[in-house]
This record gives sequence, C-alpha cells and structure tokens, in this order.
Amino acid sequence: MDMNSALLLAIFFSFLIAFIFSMFGQGGGSVYSPLLILLGYAVLISTSTSLVLNLITSISAGYVFYKNKMIDFKASFMFVPGIVLGAFVGGAISKYINTNVLLWLFVFFLIFLGGRMIYGYWEKVKAEEKRPKNLSMTSYVIIVIFSLGVGIVSGLLGVGGGILIVPFMTYLLKYPTKFAAGSSHLIISFSALAGILGHATSHQLDYPLIAATGVAVLIGGNLGARFSLRVKPMMIKLGLGLLMWALSAQLLLKLLGRL
Repeated sequence: MDMNSALLLAIFFSFLIAFIFSMFGQGGGSVYSPLLILLGYAVLISTSTSLVLNLITSISAGYVFYKNKMIDFKASFMFVPGIVLGAFVGGAISKYINTNVLLWLFVFFLIFLGGRMIYGYWEKVKAEEKRPKNLSMTSYVIIVIFSLGVGIVSGLLGVGGGILIVPFMTYLLKYPTKFAAGSSHLIISFSALAGILGHATSHQLDYPLIAATGVAVLIGGNLGARFSLRVKPMMIKLGLGLLMWALSAQLLLKLLGRL
C-alpha cells in the first residue's frame, strides 16, 4: 500500500474511531495505534500519533460533557499526578523497547480489551447511583497506584487509558457511567499530553500525519460525545470487542511473519 492510500485510510478510520469511542468516554488509542501500524506506519510514529489523537478526542468530547455538567473535577484531578508521571516515563522509554515486544503487548492488550467490551454487552446494567461526594484515603491511594500503572501503559502503547479508567470509576468508585465517561476525558487529556512530551524527548513526531488525522478526530470526537447523551449503544460495544480481536489477530500474523 502506498503512503497516500494509507493516509486516506488513516483519516477515514480516525474519524470513525473517534466518533464511536468518545461515546464511552474513551479516546480510541487502543485502536489508533494498531490501525496505523497495520497501515504501514512505524510503531513509534503510530503510538505518538495515537496519543495526539487521544488528546484531541478527549478535549473535543470532554467539552460536550463539561457543558452538560458531567465531569467530576475533584475526582479527576486525583488521577492526574500518577497518570502524568507514568505516561511521560512510558513515552520516554518507548524508543528503547524492542518493536516486537511492543507489538506483543498490543496483541495481549487488544485481546483483554476486546473481551472486556464483549463482556459489557451481556453485563447486567445496574441502576445508576448518585456520584459519591467524598472518597476515602484508601480510595485515593488505590487511585494513585492505578493511575501510575495506566499512565505507563498509555505512554508505551499510545493509548489514552479510558477503557480502563471508566470501569475503574464505575465499579470501584461507584460513579454513574456518564460521570465516569466525562471525567475520563479530562484524565485522558493529561495522560495523552504527558505521553506526547515523553515521546518528543526521544524521537521525531510525524506532523503531517498528526495534522491530517487530527482534524478527522476533532470532528468525530465531538459528534460521538453528543450522540452518547441520547443513546445506549450496547450493540456497538459488542462490535468494538470483535474489532479489537480482529486487530489483535492481524498484529499476531504480522508478528509471526517477522519471526
């Protein structure tokens, strides 16, 4: 595939991914990176570009949640120190990690996330509770440790971490789903920015690719967030899970071809 065709496909799929994932409070980084790799872009270029796209999606979609008063700023900022440190470190050391190791991490990450999305399709939906007013010190310590780990994964693989943050907030911290999704966008914006800075310290970013896909993601993320406030797209969760498994299979074939 020539690079012009790859760029056009990257623009189209970036819009689609941003639209769909922003409905769940996620930036789509779990799909941006492997998609760009499969289109022929280098792993480091794919992960760093993915972080920029995550940042754009989160700001665009997060603004919609902010206008609808669905972001808990106090809880969100508890995640920031750990996720910023972890994402910067992950981005900075990614250059020194063997490419095949990163691809294997993508394979396992996509298998796990795909399973999580598919499980969510059959999961019983509980009645939404009110968001907690205060969190205990134990919860804060768990948040710091969790956010540090998510940050490192985010920086290394170019993923925003929303697909981990949202269930963490809903199941462990007992936040309503839409508040978790809105707060997740704010948290992801910090992790993505820190990861980008980490990558910028170790290698050159692909600015033409970032500019082209960035516009698509800006539009898709905003539209997806607006759409999420009116529908319950459970079928899309199932489709996304299967898509992640398909991408993991493609990456696995790419890896086996390298061995």
